[in-house]
Amino acid sequence: MTRFRLGTRGSPLALTQARMVRAALCTVHGWAEDDIEIVIIKTTGDMVQDRALAEIGGKALWTKELDRALLAGEIDCAVHSMKDVETIRPPAIAIAAMLPRADVRDRLIGAESLDALREGAVVGTSSPRRTAQVQRLRPDIRIVLLRGNVDTRLAKVVSGEIDATLLAAAGLDRLGRRDVGAAVPIDVMLPAPAQGAVGIEALAGSAAAARVTAIGDAATIACVGAERALLAALGADCHSPMAALAVIEGGVMILRGALFSSDGRDHVAASATGTADGPADFAAALAGELLARAPDAVRHHFGR
Repeated sequence: MTRFRLGTRGSPLALTQARMVRAALCTVHGWAEDDIEIVIIKTTGDMVQDRALAEIGGKALWTKELDRALLAGEIDCAVHSMKDVETIRPPAIAIAAMLPRADVRDRLIGAESLDALREGAVVGTSSPRRTAQVQRLRPDIRIVLLRGNVDTRLAKVVSGEIDATLLAAAGLDRLGRRDVGAAVPIDVMLPAPAQGAVGIEALAGSAAAARVTAIGDAATIACVGAERALLAALGADCHSPMAALAVIEGGVMILRGALFSSDGRDHVAASATGTADGPADFAAALAGELLARAPDAVRHHFGR
């Protein structure tokens, strides 16, 4: 067979996730590892590290080069961390599958808990969501911009340049660093929409999309789909401090959402339920409720 080409960013985490996809495809289709080529695509998000994503183009900085390679036929599929994928995608590109979701929580690096950080501690992050939730819980904490791969961020804590940072538990686990950091409970910090999910995109209707669909996890696709539907209904973008999580319990999907002011002083939270195997229409209703109840300092971050 012609080698199946998986496009990915070149970071250690992105390559690990591409290898996970390769292993899943080999298992389902009986392919050998050599039947699948991992193609590294350099993205703008990887090259620009000194500014927040929201200032230089948002989530498209992680996807546009992979989209171009996919549309040009240079790769058959693209592997993404789903939380980095824009809500509205090009019509020619389909999210063909998602791997089973991993731990959705954040991990705090540098202390056992937010409460354990010293007065006036410096926390590094580029996430509006993390910034707002940290400052809501600890207004004394000072936030500084921090981007880069996992090793870069960990080194800033080790050197004492910052007191702490927050990283996705799923990424640390996938890199074999399960003992790094302290998991922050969901009830303390709600995660980003789609956190912990790996998605695979292909050209809509293509043979590659059909092959990839076989490795998809239905529960992950449903939950992440609901969270992305909430994002779309809110008109949220990478500037928007918001969090969301959908879970399935007893065949019922529970979708939680929270919106924040940039400093976390104002916020609104709510939840909605719906069927786990149907369209996530209830996400739009939840968005409406959140926006109706949101203070002005929160609402202006969203596209309404």
